[in-house]
Amino acid sequence: MSIFDQRESEIRAYCRVYPVVFDTAFNARQTDEQGKEYIDFFAGAGVLNFGHNNERMKQAVIDYLQRNGVTHSLDMHTSAKRRFMERFHHVILEPRNMPHKMQFMGPTGTNAVEAALKLARRVTGRHEVVAFQHGFHGMTLGALACTANQYFRGAAGVPLTHVSHTAFGAQGKAAEQALHALELLEASYQDGSSGVTPPAAFMVEVVQAEGGVNIADKAWLQRLASLAKSVGALLIVDDIQAGMGRTGSFFSFDDYGIDPDIVCLAKGLGGMGTPIAMNLVKPELDKHWSPGEHTGTFRGQCLSFVAGCEALSYFEDSHLMEEVQQKGEMMHVALAPLADLAGVDVRGKGMLYGVDVGLGELAKTIVGRCFEAGLLVSACGSGGRVIKLIPPLTTPEADLQSGLAILVEVTQNVLREAV
Repeated sequence: MSIFDQRESEIRAYCRVYPVVFDTAFNARQTDEQGKEYIDFFAGAGVLNFGHNNERMKQAVIDYLQRNGVTHSLDMHTSAKRRFMERFHHVILEPRNMPHKMQFMGPTGTNAVEAALKLARRVTGRHEVVAFQHGFHGMTLGALACTANQYFRGAAGVPLTHVSHTAFGAQGKAAEQALHALELLEASYQDGSSGVTPPAAFMVEVVQAEGGVNIADKAWLQRLASLAKSVGALLIVDDIQAGMGRTGSFFSFDDYGIDPDIVCLAKGLGGMGTPIAMNLVKPELDKHWSPGEHTGTFRGQCLSFVAGCEALSYFEDSHLMEEVQQKGEMMHVALAPLADLAGVDVRGKGMLYGVDVGLGELAKTIVGRCFEAGLLVSACGSGGRVIKLIPPLTTPEADLQSGLAILVEVTQNVLREAV
């Protein structure tokens, strides 16, 4: 019996999907202890946007450690944090005319969501938050209340309150229904006898990655932003998995024409897999915080600042984002044969794609056979029915094409056998 089986908690999950011991990794490939290589279209669920052991980031971290740079700092000022903040200001915020302050909290996405919820309730004096069906926002209690998946919610052990869920306006037919749902909400807020009061915030993902790669309709999202503003609610965009260049621009909402009050970031923000989370908060909202009122031991992740600063250098010109758009088109073309199959829906943006095969058991079989063939993919969406493809943005074209070929062949074979 391995030490994992003997001592690790039953809560472990991904190791059951990929039952090997991984030893080394570089860019879009991982290698197990037996020497077998795997093309990685999972990439730490969106953490490794710039690949495993990115050489530029690795060298920056090595240099920092060799000169005895500060590794832990709570929220004290450090040269590493200053360089990260200055680059983020000049490369990301200033070109977009975004005045937002940067708030660092605990090192995970759910910590960012918790802080955003707390501030929204403080600013508005309201308790209720509106989130969306199929959304995923984290596992701690406040974030979990916003998460829609019943399997995750069921582990809470207490009621998950002060959050309601309404229809998400995904591109396609769902957008019209979701627009109607927003109209009904707006009418309820305007009716003093409806029993429904405006919320503190609307919490939304532009691309619901864990929810099945559902992409927001532009008109719907703009209507949501307008509704939030009209009723004095905050618009919080959870860009934790779909941000950092994943969709072909730094933010997933860059081409949507909206102005979020708070943006939650984590995952790929740390560059090479080191943990970090950050909220972008409009200054007039940020002033509602008092010093130390929301804190976290690991909010001063200096190695993440160092690697993340190097990651931001990829956005100083348009080269990487043009490459992401080109590779996204490659993914679209390669997946076209699956889109033509009955009962299969392919959807995506940039280098984030989902293949909806209709049944969780089919998706589970496809994930397992892809693993056997040397490709790491995961299942997501309702009942785990969607195969999610989220390869590093730096994936070489040869690896991208090879991985897509494996996925298409395996999926075709599994669906043929299921008929």
